[in-house]
Amino acid sequence: MNCDNKAIYFRRTALRKIIEAFDKGTLETNAYRIPFEVIPQDSKSSVRCCIYKERAVFRARTLAALGCSVEEDDEATSLNDYAKEALTRTHIPQVPLTVMDIACHGCRKARHMVTEACQGCLARPCQQACKFGAISFIDGRSFIDADKCKNCGACKLACPYNAITFIPVPCEQACPVNAIHKRENGVAQIDFDKCISCGHCMEACPFGAIMERSQLIDVLNQIKKGAPVVAMIAPSIVGQFDCTLPQLITAIKQAGFPLVTEVACGADITTANEARELVERLEKGARFMTTSCCSAWIQAVKKHLPALKEFVSNTKTPAAYTAEIEKKKGHVTVFIGPCVSKRAEGMEDPNMDYVMTYEELGALFDAKGINPSACEETALDPNISGEARYYGVTGGVAQAVENAIAGKKPFKKAAINGLDKKTMALLNAYAKGAGDFQLLEVMNCKGGCIGGPCTLKPQAQVIKPIKDLVEKSPKVPCALDENKK
Repeated sequence: MNCDNKAIYFRRTALRKIIEAFDKGTLETNAYRIPFEVIPQDSKSSVRCCIYKERAVFRARTLAALGCSVEEDDEATSLNDYAKEALTRTHIPQVPLTVMDIACHGCRKARHMVTEACQGCLARPCQQACKFGAISFIDGRSFIDADKCKNCGACKLACPYNAITFIPVPCEQACPVNAIHKRENGVAQIDFDKCISCGHCMEACPFGAIMERSQLIDVLNQIKKGAPVVAMIAPSIVGQFDCTLPQLITAIKQAGFPLVTEVACGADITTANEARELVERLEKGARFMTTSCCSAWIQAVKKHLPALKEFVSNTKTPAAYTAEIEKKKGHVTVFIGPCVSKRAEGMEDPNMDYVMTYEELGALFDAKGINPSACEETALDPNISGEARYYGVTGGVAQAVENAIAGKKPFKKAAINGLDKKTMALLNAYAKGAGDFQLLEVMNCKGGCIGGPCTLKPQAQVIKPIKDLVEKSPKVPCALDENKK
């Protein structure tokens, strides 16, 4: 594991340590020792005040890696007891994220602040720009009254010296639906009635205080029992590991999964159904239709954008179609992808038993000493289209639908490349009549699934492997052919 980002390093290390203990059969008896093994007495890796706090934080990370809620931890319960609970539970955690209060920095309220670069201009442009009377001059410099300031940023834009800076609360700033607020003690808290499981807060927090509640132990238990577990790998997995997709499939089997299938096979079904649905809707006079592949987008519509519900495609996601196929075969289904929101989808889909991330898969390889690049290649399904394998990149879904219609029903397409506060406002405007398109692809993460919070590689490094695979794959068939209906 090579990672300079300490927050990511410790998160992945927690996953690796519980896998190693599980494989040794010592998780239930030695889980309490994990923080001490990672942060020993002579540790040089501590980034906090002392190793004792570092250990306490890593204990919380271990809890999350076990799938437990840090918020519900009473601190007196041993990690051994939590490990036993994880090993014997029969239901997956119903809340996908947990906040580690001990790791939270307790950031001050987001605010604008005047820096030492202020020159005390005679024209006082910042004061002129402020509509709330929040700026005054004291000792020849600007001063912002926090009680009056609305954080509109007008003063910052007006300052010719860039002397005013905005200090955000990273998790709050990243959340597109304002689902994060502070408790009385200043620690971040997630309102799950608003949360869309986008994972932006987890990715944004520089202290790694927000983590997923892993289902890894549940998956390992199923494999250990000899269940017919199938790993359903998302299209965006290509390029995430230093190997080809055929090698990666072999590595996943070596990690213990008896079966592996590409979710791209379900993407081809999604393409055909969305193409036919779009044509039917447009023929009935619909203004536009949005794609339905992104789980965070679907949660956003349910909780925050009800006016757009009528425009969302009724077609299932590629993961849902793939899980449906595998479940009919009697398999235990495990979706492996780059995002948090698939956990929310999995909780609602009876065909999707468990959800893992690329981070968890990487930790599994590390713990078992598997080098994917050294594995032999497993033959890929020759029937999966290139368009399906491009689903993980922004624009890929809409392009696949357009190709499936094959010019028989021309339409304009557009894309929302990442959900944030601005694009949420834009989507509201679309619901009210704005926009000149008939198909709108909505992706929660910038760049698409390859920009997910649980990816392993920068987007620039995975685009070429994906495109190379797409070129070698067949083209999507026309969904409007009579024999396809």
